[in-house]
Amino acid sequence: QVQLVESGGGLVQPGGSLRLSCAASVSISSVYRMGWFRQAPGKPRELAATSTTSGTTVYADSVKGRFTVSRDNAKNTVYLQMNSLKPEDTAIYYCWAFNALYKKDYWGQGTQVTVSS
Repeated sequence: QVQLVESGGGLVQPGGSLRLSCAASVSISSVYRMGWFRQAPGKPRELAATSTTSGTTVYADSVKGRFTVSRDNAKNTVYLQMNSLKPEDTAIYYCWAFNALYKKDYWGQGTQVTVSS
């Protein structure tokens, strides 16, 4: 069983920055795609940013140019650097891991990000 533990959420003013971290309980280097999804109140969960094992990244249009996803395979950790935050970025952010070999998804417990003045 893969466990994902997120950290780094909180309250930030518009225009501010936050960095989310997600530590995995297994080695992520070879078969795991990693990334972040988010869910705002009353809305479905949506992709924010993901990274393949080779480092190829995918971003939602709404976060392009402001968010950066990165991974440290040696630490089994994925990060989400969020800059120029907007109130509409307010959501619970979930760490996601996908085992490409067994085609199985794993989710963290979520961390709240609130952008408000």
